[in-house]
Amino acid sequence: MKNNTIITISRQYGSGGRLIGQKLAERLGIPFYDKELITLAAEESGFAEHLFEKNDRNITNSLLYSLSMYGNTMGLYDMPLNDKLFIAQSKTIQSVAEKGPCVIVGRCADYVLRNKPNVLNVFIHSDMESKVRRVVEDYGVESDNVVELINKTDKRRANYYNYYTGMKWGRAENYHLALRTDCIGIDGAVETLIRFIEAKNAEMEKEAAEAK
Repeated sequence: MKNNTIITISRQYGSGGRLIGQKLAERLGIPFYDKELITLAAEESGFAEHLFEKNDRNITNSLLYSLSMYGNTMGLYDMPLNDKLFIAQSKTIQSVAEKGPCVIVGRCADYVLRNKPNVLNVFIHSDMESKVRRVVEDYGVESDNVVELINKTDKRRANYYNYYTGMKWGRAENYHLALRTDCIGIDGAVETLIRFIEAKNAEMEKEAAEAK
């Protein structure tokens, strides 16, 4: 299948979003980025990898406030560290997207690439029972307090996303497609995404032909 689509995947913890992204990238023959973005961002920016990894746990100052206070001419020098890290990571996301089709998991990629054509934004979610089972059986997490871990992880992801984008994590209007894996399964989600991409590309080709 000819594909020029960049797919961003936001997901609830334990919903299988990362696995879906991996399988989709393999089926389409395109690069997959998740934690790989941290390594790339660290190499390109000079910041240590562990700073990117914990940035979503330390949201304090507002990026928008920083920009309004310092203006575009001040660069990154006087910004809070967490905002510098977000900007550095965003540049890396934009850079890999410029290279061609790929699958990007998390890290507000849907927002970072909001002005880029040929982007498909997906949200993966599931019921709590399925998420608990996957976290325990597939992720190897001990069963004690798993529900609390899931809720805290999702709350942290929501806070990070809401803070940097000004939008609401998981809200339908922020995505092109939302899939519930307890209903459709991992492989079913991958097949649905492939069909969606095919239909989207066909529609774009039709519009381009009509515009000639």
